[in-house]
Amino acid sequence: MYPVSVWYDDLFLAHAAPHHPERPERLQTIRRHLEQVGLAPHLHWRKPPDATHEHIAAVHSQRHIMQVEQAALRAAAMQRLVYLDPDTYVNAASFDAACRAAGAACAAVEAVATGETKRAMALVRPPGHHATRDQAMGFCLFNNIAIAARHAQRHGLARIFILDWDVHHGNGTQEIFYTDPTVFFFSVHQYPFYPGTGHWREQGADAGKGFTLNVPLPAGMGDAGYMLVWERLLAPALHTFQPDLILVSAGYDAHITDPLGGMRITTAGFAWLAQETMRYAEALGAPVVALLEGGYNPPALAESVEMTIRAMRGEALDAILATLDATPTPDEAAIIEELVRLIQPPPTA
Repeated sequence: MYPVSVWYDDLFLAHAAPHHPERPERLQTIRRHLEQVGLAPHLHWRKPPDATHEHIAAVHSQRHIMQVEQAALRAAAMQRLVYLDPDTYVNAASFDAACRAAGAACAAVEAVATGETKRAMALVRPPGHHATRDQAMGFCLFNNIAIAARHAQRHGLARIFILDWDVHHGNGTQEIFYTDPTVFFFSVHQYPFYPGTGHWREQGADAGKGFTLNVPLPAGMGDAGYMLVWERLLAPALHTFQPDLILVSAGYDAHITDPLGGMRITTAGFAWLAQETMRYAEALGAPVVALLEGGYNPPALAESVEMTIRAMRGEALDAILATLDATPTPDEAAIIEELVRLIQPPPTA
């Protein structure tokens, strides 16, 4: 078994808005579920520090950092929410929670960089992958995974592979690294869908050309279709890029029961995706850090996080994997094979 470190802080619960889908219940349900299934005592629970201004500024503009901080101060003064866009709220605690979430991401990559662990997960909110260099959006204030990638590079992990399996395209992460050949961004997502980016033609620019790989899938894609993406597109990309670290934007809103997504991945499907990702990582000798992104049906979210952590630990998942239907429909297979044909093989750096 691999020891798995998990970063979590109750401060993440203080970022809250009534009736909003990105709510504290998401983390509360995960914590409760991990206790109920007996997994929590086997994990190394860690309390994260705050990210420093320098950590956040490695990814975001000074203007953006100040905008989030000032919004939290206004929310505190007025004792009400401040919205940075129609979906993205800030309350009095949001800036502190976002700094702590980014700090958890940094601490997790430090732990793998120093050899303390090879597998880590940060159960954080607010999420991050929609936040661009200059803009909060899509429930996201700071881009946790981008901050983690830059922090990892400062600790000697030069080549970073970001796998984003959230149902929404990680537009912020893509934008931040679009011209950077040292960070490979691989996103599989529902398309067309929010935020409107993530076409397969978006492959990076300048020195980063070919180091962004988008797999846009139509609504309704299920376990077998995603399994084919892993085999036909993810595995070759990882093998060619040879990363020093794999970061996962672990969103679970592609779950069949999620109210915001339109995909059909089951909990068993997420177990397979996580297990296969760990198998690839083991073959490459690369550590893995997963950061929580979306997932808005709390029970399904909690079960899927459980499966991810069990896969990270190297547990046998045969019982749940036996329930998978691993045969893609002819339409699913045709869609993915066409994407394989259209997407150029990733370059070597």
